[in-house]
Amino acid sequence: MQINAIPTINDARSSDFHQKTVVVIDVLRATSCIVTAMAKGAAGVMPVETVQEAINLHKDDTVLCGERHCKKVAGFHYGNSPTELNQHDLTQKKLILTTTNGTRVIQKCRKGWHILCASFLNAKNCAEAILSLGRDTIIVSAGTYDRFSLEDSLCAGLVIAEVLAAGRATRTFQLNDFAKAMHAAYLHLQTELEQTLLNCENGRKLRKLGHEEDVRFCANVNTFDIVPIVKNQMIVCFQANSHA
Repeated sequence: MQINAIPTINDARSSDFHQKTVVVIDVLRATSCIVTAMAKGAAGVMPVETVQEAINLHKDDTVLCGERHCKKVAGFHYGNSPTELNQHDLTQKKLILTTTNGTRVIQKCRKGWHILCASFLNAKNCAEAILSLGRDTIIVSAGTYDRFSLEDSLCAGLVIAEVLAAGRATRTFQLNDFAKAMHAAYLHLQTELEQTLLNCENGRKLRKLGHEEDVRFCANVNTFDIVPIVKNQMIVCFQANSHA
C-alpha cells in the first residue's frame, strides 16, 4: 500500500486523488471539530467554503458553525471550537460548517475515492479505516492559508504510525519522502505534543485569542473512536461494511 503525505493542498494535483483514500487533517481546528461533533451524536456535518453558502443552506433543522480568522461567525450557533461542541448534545443534529482552511481543503479533495477526516483525537481509528478501505492513501494537511502547519503534519505522522503498527504484520507499505519525514517528526515529539501545539504558530495565535483550552483539547490522542467520511457531500460516520 502506498501512503503519501503532502504539506498543503497546493502540493497536489486533482489527479493525485484518483482512486485513492484521501485523509484531510486540520488539527486547529476544523477536523477536530468535525470529529467532536460526530462523537457528540451529530447526524452529519456539511462542509462548505463560504459564509454565504452556509447561510443559504441553513434550515430549521440545521445548525450553523464556523469561523473566520479564528473568530466565530456573527449570527452562527457555534464557532469552530471543539471544546464548545463537546459541551452540547448534538444527537441527530445536522451541522453546516465553514472554516478558513479545513472545509475549503475538504472541498478541494472531492476527487478522492473516499475522504476521511483525521485529527489527534481519532488517529488510531482513522488508521484502521484506511486499512479497511485497502486503497493507496494520500494524507493532506490543511495548513494555514496554503502554508505548512506543524500540527497538521505531526498528526499525519501519527496516522502513519498507527497504520504501520496495525498493518505491518500483513501488508507492505511504501511512504513518500514527506510521509517518512512526518512519521519521524511525530516519533521525536510524541511525548510533548501538547506543548508543541501550544507553541506552534497556530497554537500561539489561538492562545492569544483566548482559545488555549481548544489547543489543549486538540492535542489529546485517540480520545474518540469516530471516523468521519464524506458521503454525498455530507460528512457521516465511517462504517467499514458500507464504505469498502
